[in-house]
Amino acid sequence: MKIHHVVITAMSMLLVAAPTAEARNQPCSGKKGGIKACTKDGKFLCRNGTTSASKRKCTRD
Repeated sequence: MKIHHVVITAMSMLLVAAPTAEARNQPCSGKKGGIKACTKDGKFLCRNGTTSASKRKCTRD
């Protein structure tokens, strides 16, 4: 029964940590409001009007 509790605790911790890690890897996250567009030079334009400092490149469609 003790192992059952350890497994449940470990799985719960993984489920809580996953969205946090994903949020950190998104350009224009948080107060920037998300991605609005892609600039000519492949940078992310955020909804608040700023350009993301992300090193990732985007493609214009």
